Amino acid sequence: MDSNKIRNIAIIAHVDHGKTTLVDQLLKQNHIFRDNQKVQERFLDSNDLERERGITILSKNISLRYNGFKINIIDTPGHSDFGGEVERVLKMADGVLLLVDAFEGTMPQTRFVLQKALNLHLQPIVVINKMDRPNARPAEVLDEIYDLFIDLGADEDLIDFPVIYASAREGWASTEPTVNGQNMQPLMEMIVNEIPPPPVPQGSTQLQITSIDYSPYVGRIGVGRIFRGSVSINKPFKLVRRDGSQEDIRIKQLFTFEGLQKEEAQEVQAGDICAIVGIEDINIGDTIADFQNPEPLPIIAIDEPTISMMFTINTSPFFGREGKFVTSRHLHDRLFREMESDVALRVEEGNSPDVFKVSGRGVLHLSIFMENMRREGYEFAVGQPRVIYKEINGKKAEPVEELVIEAPAEWIGKVIELVGQRKATMVKMEEKGNLRQVVYHIPSRGLMGLRNKLLTATAGEAQMYHRFYQYEYFKGSLPKRQNGVMISMGTGTVNAYALDALQDRGRFFVKPGEEVYAGQVVGEYNKEGDIVVNLQKAKKLTNMRAAAADKALKIAPPLEFSLEEYLEFIEDDELVEITPKSIRIRKMILDEQKRRRAYSQLKKQAG
Repeated sequence: MDSNKIRNIAIIAHVDHGKTTLVDQLLKQNHIFRDNQKVQERFLDSNDLERERGITILSKNISLRYNGFKINIIDTPGHSDFGGEVERVLKMADGVLLLVDAFEGTMPQTRFVLQKALNLHLQPIVVINKMDRPNARPAEVLDEIYDLFIDLGADEDLIDFPVIYASAREGWASTEPTVNGQNMQPLMEMIVNEIPPPPVPQGSTQLQITSIDYSPYVGRIGVGRIFRGSVSINKPFKLVRRDGSQEDIRIKQLFTFEGLQKEEAQEVQAGDICAIVGIEDINIGDTIADFQNPEPLPIIAIDEPTISMMFTINTSPFFGREGKFVTSRHLHDRLFREMESDVALRVEEGNSPDVFKVSGRGVLHLSIFMENMRREGYEFAVGQPRVIYKEINGKKAEPVEELVIEAPAEWIGKVIELVGQRKATMVKMEEKGNLRQVVYHIPSRGLMGLRNKLLTATAGEAQMYHRFYQYEYFKGSLPKRQNGVMISMGTGTVNAYALDALQDRGRFFVKPGEEVYAGQVVGEYNKEGDIVVNLQKAKKLTNMRAAAADKALKIAPPLEFSLEEYLEFIEDDELVEITPKSIRIRKMILDEQKRRRAYSQLKKQAG
């Protein structure tokens, strides 16, 4: 296809501003689906976890045909924890659709993804979405976007960006803020007219792999854009890896993206995006180059990880009951396999064969990976998340994040009090309708467990977003979890009678009839220090004390945490045990006597 008729665009936005819904409308209005085809909402969020959480985790490639033009669209994640994914896929684009909510305006992730796009000098089109919201304020939001472009040091030609107003949910776009459109045609016209065609420099073949797909039938599939020359099947090429080594290769199958499908091709020209099959161990950042004169493209730089966690095999008494893959060999193979497709992840072997240190971009990044592993049938345990420190000018430095909190005005005092305890610095505070928005710079350590506390303090009204800001000198120690935990004394079934008697000690994570083991954390104690409790204690039934004579037991429902909340709750002597059906907290040392001995030795060393 003529490269002048190709447009490569990436859709970037903050979480929940409507990227995937917008793509749904473009697909429907360009008749990608049959008229009688039943189509699910947010079609591109194909992964179960993406659908459950309502967020995009993996970037997707599709294409549309419009008036003789081929428009390649890349749907990107909005969460900064998946920034590694965003940075890579933007290399395939020549322009971006920057989607901003007509009420919320620019948010932390908007800034994060726009910064990456401006660094690559991609032509932006600003889409002010959700114009159907009753409290939409498009004029103010447009001013915020101009401020953001200036703040990020955008070139003059990029600041003069075209703007379009849309409601992705209702399926219309318009060039005027006061006029509702009929369909998405104004947006399609703007893409064709404003986004430049891909440049096609003269020279030998260059194709860079920016994402990896996997098929159980053909193995690894490399997806990338051809920057120069052309690529065809069964012709010799050189593969230049990230480390500079070269390998002779032949491409067995070649696909281009047509609608939602991949279509087989014999040859693909510069400017288009394609998928390649038949190269073993192909990896992100590799360049496919001319056989005679291989010239590699610059290596894709990825932001460094900021959080690390210890992964180990499950050693609890319930080990192997639910999972298929439970040994250290299974865990080792799965962790190192993930590293091949997720370049923001680092895996190192620990000081024993069962322990691995896994580093990522944030707690969400690692918890999504753990959730995928447990759904595949893996059983393992993980330790407390720890931030990765660096040394700058001989001083210890730690990652600092930009934190944005939105809450109703009556709760803002509580928010400031809570965040202030965690060495955070307030940057600005402003009103947005009936909400107040506060922006902080906070150490990454200070974010752990903060979401839960905020929601409790503001009756569930607060919303928080954060993104990596920079490394700064160490801020000093932070307050730890104040309350201790309740630990099960024995192994067996939780008895309602025992649970009822212990309710005034704290809040439980388990319910009657559930199986627990000695050393498992079964609840949060309402005082400092840990306490061992007997949940198997049954009522002694004699002639004098009948079962029916007691009043009915009233037991409070157990606390239910998500995986991220468990990770933020635990202390450094605890582990989160993750199996396909259960998530539990346990002490690292299960036996009470050994645990006490270990604590007293630590005190002696500290004293």
